[in-house]
Amino acid sequence: MTVTNPPSETQVSFDHRRIDLEAYDSVYVVGDVHGCLDALETLLSTLDLGENDLAIFVGDLVRKGPESEAVVDRIRASPQLMSVRGNNEQKLIDGTATLEEFGPSAQAYIESLPVAISWDGGLVVHGGIEPSRPFTAHSSEELLTMRAPDGDGYDGPFWFDEYDGNPRVFFGHTVLEQPLDGERTVGLDTGCVYGGSLTAYDVRREVFVSVPADEHVNRDEEKIVATGGR
Repeated sequence: MTVTNPPSETQVSFDHRRIDLEAYDSVYVVGDVHGCLDALETLLSTLDLGENDLAIFVGDLVRKGPESEAVVDRIRASPQLMSVRGNNEQKLIDGTATLEEFGPSAQAYIESLPVAISWDGGLVVHGGIEPSRPFTAHSSEELLTMRAPDGDGYDGPFWFDEYDGNPRVFFGHTVLEQPLDGERTVGLDTGCVYGGSLTAYDVRREVFVSVPADEHVNRDEEKIVATGGR
């Protein structure tokens, strides 16, 4: 199914931020960090961002891993780093989850995060979009949690297997065995907190950059999606 409606600031009912891709030398989109500060620092050192580079995170900066507040502090301290909101940030905002070490400045930062960041031809959200509807017809909850719109979670079918629209969507949320390099979708949650890797996608050069990560939480194999052939 093809979505032809480009995102428009006047059409959406959630916090959506536009950037000018041409204003940056390099732009990266980075997968779910989940409180893994060591992997984050390794990745940022590998990327070696210049003053006019930008890294956009797909959300889920927090929870599961050991250093959620330190990850938030690291990202909010740099003008070269920004993030959309993930479902785990939303849980902290809604009060359905708590973190003992999470201070008011970190809380204020996650509350400020947009649900979507876009540029001409590109869209970053945490979960994804339902293929039969334009981006602008979704609720914030759908964009945060989309995985299998007509199925049951990790049983599929997954939205990114059916989406063939515009804009190209960069997402996390669904844990992948390897990053998903699709013509219209780029999946970046490669299980950092589960002992997988933390992955970035270089938007201009169209290549992935991944660094290994320590296992902090065990993950059942049936909840890791094989991406071969996608």
